[in-house]
Amino acid sequence: MSTTVTTARGPVRGERRADGSLRFLGIPYAQPPVGDLRFAVPVPPEPWAEPLDATAYGPTAQRRPFAEVTTIPEPSVPGAGVLNLNVFTPRADPSAALPVLVWIHGGGYVAGSAASPWYDGAAFNRDGVILVSVGYRLGIEGFLHLEDAPDNRGVRDWIAALEWVRDNIAAFGGDPAKVTVAGQSAGGGAVQTLLAVPAAKGLFRGALSVSGAVPQPDGPEAARAAARLLTSRTGVPATVAALRDLSDDEILDLQDRLAAPGPDREGLPPMLALAPFADGELIPRPALEALTTGEAGADVPLMLGFTEHEFTMFPAPGPDGPPLPVLLGGLGLDPARADAVTRAYGADGPERVFGQALTDATFRAPNLAVADARAARERPTWLYEFTWRSPVTGLAFHCLDLPFAFDLLDAEGVRAVAGDTPPRELADALHRAWVSFVTHQDPGPDWPRYTAEGRVTKIWDEHPRTAEDPLSPVRALWLT
Repeated sequence: MSTTVTTARGPVRGERRADGSLRFLGIPYAQPPVGDLRFAVPVPPEPWAEPLDATAYGPTAQRRPFAEVTTIPEPSVPGAGVLNLNVFTPRADPSAALPVLVWIHGGGYVAGSAASPWYDGAAFNRDGVILVSVGYRLGIEGFLHLEDAPDNRGVRDWIAALEWVRDNIAAFGGDPAKVTVAGQSAGGGAVQTLLAVPAAKGLFRGALSVSGAVPQPDGPEAARAAARLLTSRTGVPATVAALRDLSDDEILDLQDRLAAPGPDREGLPPMLALAPFADGELIPRPALEALTTGEAGADVPLMLGFTEHEFTMFPAPGPDGPPLPVLLGGLGLDPARADAVTRAYGADGPERVFGQALTDATFRAPNLAVADARAARERPTWLYEFTWRSPVTGLAFHCLDLPFAFDLLDAEGVRAVAGDTPPRELADALHRAWVSFVTHQDPGPDWPRYTAEGRVTKIWDEHPRTAEDPLSPVRALWLT
């Protein structure tokens, strides 16, 4: 059965699901970024009069997956109108004033899809929360520094989507004053970035950063270095004129060549060369710096954390590759601490030492630093670590927590990564905490705030619990 809701630009026709909830898919929040708009700020859609069919996912900026096999099923949908979003709502009643969760997908800022079955809003709708999932420009189109284009175009897309939510979500039963922005991996980094963006202030009241990743170094010089590297490797100038009319495949070929390893990458982060960066205007300061030394997001409750073994499955280069101290230096750790790292992580086998160090450098240490800095300033913060190990891999790896948080243990692809019987108690508890945070800006009485005194951290395992400062070894290795 279809149902129609009128937005500020025109009516959209969605569908009623078997459980009575509604979904509206592929609603444009900006015009297709093609032609002169390919590297421009997002422009609101032209108004329309007839109901827009919103019963199928819209085009995705992802044209091919991040890898041949990805943990999360991430469909690529062809088409130009990639600046669209999806609304899952219990009821389209303007008087309902329901809390809203705006979801920004991951994918290293170069891939990912809001059309993933892991981001279905059914369980949130069941519990009285509206879910909005957002598509945005990726890779070169979203984040490469161009001298003749606005920087951080993907960030501008997130802001445009949040402005759409502010202006339209009431028609779908939501309260624009009760918006929480959330995301995982690159999406978690997006949440942290938005906390540091003055133009985003007031568009959300809460933030939930899941395995958030922000680039280091993060600044205009690193962005200019990436642009120079693209040109030196490909001969293509980093300008709108040179890139605007290239095909998707040509853009992706340039992107692959930019991402390839090599000795000419000095000045670039080891990963995430195409990512949000402090441009001095839209993003005044690097997100991590703003969150750990300044007032960024001071009045916004923040729930953040990571899995225990995010990237631990990545082995170090073989015997012909750089030795461990050199690899650790590339991650920002004093190479003299190589022995300490080996002692700390060697129990899982020497082949996992580098992968766990990569996990700490990219996820656990930066997020712990944010939590510590906010706790020192008495900002409302809740820290967690997801430690449940999949029987498939023996690790609590990147993305494993998402089907538990979305309460979608039966979704496509979950058994392949979480086994045949992932623990229901864990999904119930983790999802309940998310719902409570979005609804009340507090995950519940069994999860105290993270403070400078106790550093109480939620441990998400088969039997969830809290622990006092369980991440002190990470702090000792990476933050002292």
